[in-house]
Amino acid sequence: MKTVGSTLVQSSSIKQTGRDVRSYCRGMLPLTAKLESWITQLCQSDTLPALVQEHGSPLNVINTEPFERNVTALYEVAHSQGLDFDVYFARKANKCLAFVEAAHDLGCGIDTASIQELQQVLDHQVPEEKIICTAAVKSEALLRLCIESGVTIAVDHLDELMQTVILAEQMNRRADIAVRLSGFRHQGTKLPSRFGFDIDELLPLLQDLQDASPHCLQYLNLIGIHFHLDGYCQAQRVSAIQQLLPLIDELRSRDFPVRFLDIGGGFPMSYLESETEWDHFWQAHRRALLGKHRSLTYRNHGLGLTPVDGTLIGKPHCYPYYQSLVQANWFEGILTSESEAGTIADSLRKRQIQLRCEPGRSVLDGCGFTAARVEFRKQQPTGDWLIGLSMNRTQCRTSSDDFLVDPLLIPATEEPPLPRTPADISGYLVGAYCTESELLSLRKLQFPQGVGIGDLIVFPNTAGYFMHFLESRSHQFPLARNVVYDNDTNQVELDSVYN
Repeated sequence: MKTVGSTLVQSSSIKQTGRDVRSYCRGMLPLTAKLESWITQLCQSDTLPALVQEHGSPLNVINTEPFERNVTALYEVAHSQGLDFDVYFARKANKCLAFVEAAHDLGCGIDTASIQELQQVLDHQVPEEKIICTAAVKSEALLRLCIESGVTIAVDHLDELMQTVILAEQMNRRADIAVRLSGFRHQGTKLPSRFGFDIDELLPLLQDLQDASPHCLQYLNLIGIHFHLDGYCQAQRVSAIQQLLPLIDELRSRDFPVRFLDIGGGFPMSYLESETEWDHFWQAHRRALLGKHRSLTYRNHGLGLTPVDGTLIGKPHCYPYYQSLVQANWFEGILTSESEAGTIADSLRKRQIQLRCEPGRSVLDGCGFTAARVEFRKQQPTGDWLIGLSMNRTQCRTSSDDFLVDPLLIPATEEPPLPRTPADISGYLVGAYCTESELLSLRKLQFPQGVGIGDLIVFPNTAGYFMHFLESRSHQFPLARNVVYDNDTNQVELDSVYN
């Protein structure tokens, strides 16, 4: 991490208003964010406006302390079950190198998804045995770097497998691989996925390779079995593990040195304080789409649901922002599920196989927020207001239709150039791209104290995917800068990530 314009957070600068930072902005139906104390502290101080002034809008602010806490909790659960276990942080969830450094300091591994991510991790002296490459598309250059550096390759399909063999033979090196599998049976159906070899096809494939080209396998060191399931279903993970255990036994009987089972990511987390608010929002939103409630979203956007002949079709196209069984507790439920004559943990211990996982979003819970400056307020003929921010929608967005968490509004510390809007207005946050669809939040928001130019809007808990997964430089806008807040020193420094 390089220091550029280091800023000290002074506790004496906290505003003496006594008002909750969440009170200046709330959803028409609130979805109240969980807030870490460090986020509240910065939002109540004069430091945040100074940081945005120095580094530009939007600004991503991160903190690695919650990351360390979240990762450690997973180790504690696994070790309580007597397991050989390792976490491989999914680097794609956030590009800041501060998290690479934190993972390295913790001694956990890192999951990389591109040649740039891999090279950065290698440059930070992370040992090759602590790195896996799971890139969805692996170029020849990426495969060469993996083989040359000794990084394990999660092999996804036959073309990738054969290209790895060819390159390993050219380089006269054995490639460490983990075969990625899918097609697990769960509750009577086969789970679909575009990733991985079908579980039923792996053994015949390996046998065909051995029969047709015995020399192929001498360049492959099959040390792991890997899977990653879509969604957050605990029971599906249990089904997958149960089906992989006998496969691992068979592979070992054929002299494949399988040492680990990697269950990927998809560990759930919760962004919201209240399950009741979450349920109430969706009940009211469904009624609004059917014309039985006032609209809660811009132009009654369905968020994945579509009204047809008085009913709703589709399903919510949003992350489940409230979940009750999350992170370490969810993981513990997998390990203690029934398997063979005992539990999943018993079966893994018996085989002396290492269990691995690749969480991203869940271990970044509480690790960051995105702040942007209000540049204009514009009232529509409907009476709603559009609040224009210096950011674009790609700078707080994943594949979800919307960020279903109430933002925070931080009033400007200086006298605004124009009067504030009236109190108790409502409307929408809009961004800088020149399209009708450029909404930063599709939900209608209320502003009890109005909005002023120079106010800051804070999107809480954005470190996991929201900051970087879709960020774009359209219109030649610069990417948001990333600063790191240190709990121990109260200092803020520019992250050394390559923009």
